[in-house]
Amino acid sequence: MKSELIVGLDIGTTKICCVVGELDQKGLRIVGIGTHPSIGLRKGVVVNIESTVESIQKAVEEAELMAGCEITQVYAGIAGGHIKGFNSNGVIAIKNKEVTQRDVDRVIDAAKAVAIPPDREVIHILPQEFIVDDQDGIRDPLGMSGVRLEARVHIVTGAVTSAQNIIKCANRAGLDVCDIVLESLASAESVLTPEERNLGVALIDFGGGTTDLAIFGEGCIKHTAVLALGGTNLTNDISIGLRTPLSDAENIKRKYGCCLTSLVDKDESIEVPSVGGRSSRRLARQILAEIMEPRVEEIFTMINREINRSGFSEYCASGVVITGGSALSEGMPELGEQVFNMPVRIGSPQGFGGLTDIVNSPMYATGVGLVVYGSRAAPEKKFRIRDQNIFNRVIARMKRWFKDIV
Repeated sequence: MKSELIVGLDIGTTKICCVVGELDQKGLRIVGIGTHPSIGLRKGVVVNIESTVESIQKAVEEAELMAGCEITQVYAGIAGGHIKGFNSNGVIAIKNKEVTQRDVDRVIDAAKAVAIPPDREVIHILPQEFIVDDQDGIRDPLGMSGVRLEARVHIVTGAVTSAQNIIKCANRAGLDVCDIVLESLASAESVLTPEERNLGVALIDFGGGTTDLAIFGEGCIKHTAVLALGGTNLTNDISIGLRTPLSDAENIKRKYGCCLTSLVDKDESIEVPSVGGRSSRRLARQILAEIMEPRVEEIFTMINREINRSGFSEYCASGVVITGGSALSEGMPELGEQVFNMPVRIGSPQGFGGLTDIVNSPMYATGVGLVVYGSRAAPEKKFRIRDQNIFNRVIARMKRWFKDIV
C-alpha cells in the first residue's frame, strides 16, 4: 500500500496542508488530509525553521490519522517573490536521422544551457514544443525522421536558499522530498480542464502570502510569474481599517468578506471585536467591502499588467481561473471580469475520487495538485541541493558522453 501512496505538502504562508492520495487501477483517490496554521513563513518563504517544522509535523500527523498510514515521502510546493520563469530554446543535429530519447535529452540540455546566477536553482524545465526540420507544434518527437531538432522550453528558477530551507524543514519533520513543484503548476494540475489548457487560460493562485500566475496555451505552459501580495495583505487592511486584531480580521474576512461593494445590501451589518478590551461594535458590511475592493482590484490590475507584458494575452481565450484560499471571498469572479475584461471562474479541485466533499474547495487546490503531479511523475531520485551532488552530475554527464562516442 505504501508504494501506491502519494503525498502532497503545500507549505503556505497561512496554512500547511498535507494531502494523501492513493493510486490504483481505478485512478486517484484522496484518502487523507491534514491542515495546520503556518507560523514560520512570510510571503511564501521560510523565516523560522523551528515553527515551520512544528506546523509540518502537526499537519502530517493529522493526515496520517485520517489515511491510516505512515508518511515518509512528499511532493513539496514552492512559491515566493524569488520565483522567476523564462522561455528558452535549443537546437541539435539528429544523429541517426531518427529522433531517439537521447536526442530529446540532448536538445533539452541545450535549451537549459543558459547563464543562471550561482544563488539561483532550476526548479522546472517544462518542454513547450519540439521542431523537427521546420515542422513545429510537435509534442513528442520520438521516432520522427529529420536532421535538425529544436526544443522550446519554459524554465522556472528560484533562490537556492529558499529551496534548501523547504527541504531542510521537511527533512527535520522526518520526510523525504521527492520533488519541489511550483505551486501554480500544482494548482493547474487539479483545477484546469484539458480544453482550457488547449484553448488558452490564465490561472491565478490567490494565496495567503503570494499571488501566482500561470498562462497555458496549446496544451503547455507559456508564462509564469509570482506577485508578493496575497490574502494576508487583505487581512492587514481589514485589521487597520476596522481597528480590530489580526485574528478577528481574518475571521471577518472569511465570514463576511466581499470584494465588490455593489453586491452588499446597505442594511447588512457585522459585529467587529475591538482592541484593548473595548466592547465590540456593529458596522455596516459595506465598509468591509469598501476596504477589500481596492486591494483586490490592485492585485488583479498588477496581474493583468503582467499578462499583457508577457506577450501571451492572446492565449487567454477561455478566460481566467482563480483558485487558492483567498478566492473564496464573495464577488471575486465579478470583480475579476471587470478588471480582466474576460470570463472568470473560481477553480476547485476535480477529476479524482475519495474525499471529494472535503477537498472540493479552492484552498486545497495546491495540495491536491501536488498529489496529481506526483501520480504523473514517476518517483525518481530524491531531490537534492545542487552543491551536494555536483560531482555525481559531472560523472553522469561523462558517462553519457562516452555512450554517445561509442
